Amino acid sequence: MIASQRSNALGARRSMSIEERDSASAIINEKVIRSHEFFAARSVACYLPMQDEVDPSRIIERAWCANKRVFCPVIGNHGDMIYRQLDRDTTLQRNNFGLWEPVDSTSIAAQQLDLVITPLVAFDNNNNRIGMGGGYFDRCFAFLGHRNRWLRPKLMGLAFACQKVEEIDANPWDIPLYSVISNID
Repeated sequence: MIASQRSNALGARRSMSIEERDSASAIINEKVIRSHEFFAARSVACYLPMQDEVDPSRIIERAWCANKRVFCPVIGNHGDMIYRQLDRDTTLQRNNFGLWEPVDSTSIAAQQLDLVITPLVAFDNNNNRIGMGGGYFDRCFAFLGHRNRWLRPKLMGLAFACQKVEEIDANPWDIPLYSVISNID
């Protein structure tokens, strides 16, 4: 079931026109920037998008303008994910998956982040997510799996409305999001 939900949501996301993606990304960025979670965060982790994902560049720009520290995920050689600082002049390189990552910048432990903004492939009303299937996100934030309430980091997924599914049959190791921000009203 998850494989078909992933495939359908990816197809829906990829079928959006550039104009639709840009318009929806602007709406989503504005919702994040106006959120209490963003306002309260001193350290914000944010991804550098693939072509068909929600583009969070306005969020990153606003974080820099507000003197927040910005970090990006970096995939390690052993299936781990770490976060490195992103500044305006940070050198980037593509990883094995074709994603841009910061090179040789300061790292931070995931537990020290205030807000983590992440892409996703599909989501439901219970803040469950389906990612690309590598498990990096769930392994990195496994320490949140046993908490009864959210402290930090707050995990915020960004997605287009077309990526919403009725229900995701989450596995025990799946880490749910604190919230999902979409272009749905």
